[in-house]
Amino acid sequence: MFLAGGLVFCIIGVENQKIRWEWPLVSQALLAGLTITAIEFLFGCIFNLGLHMHVWDYSKQPFNLLGQICLKWSLLWCGIGLVGVIVDDFLRWRIFGEEKPHYRLL
Repeated sequence: MFLAGGLVFCIIGVENQKIRWEWPLVSQALLAGLTITAIEFLFGCIFNLGLHMHVWDYSKQPFNLLGQICLKWSLLWCGIGLVGVIVDDFLRWRIFGEEKPHYRLL
């Protein structure tokens, strides 16, 4: 699942570079959470359903889709995605000399 995490961080970075400061931070977190959920669903379909590895199973959680994603974890991924957005901005500023991060909450 390290592959999924790395892929997600790269995708969040690309999304973050495209939208930058135009979007409120809450919207960026929701987009990142949606991205993480989509990758989780893709990897779940491949590894859990296709290869029967049973890495995770949300089938007993309410509002799940094929036991691979559920609403509760998707909301948590929004919080993790928010951290990813902020870390990406900080790294771009400190390492690559891009614009200093500044945000609108809503």
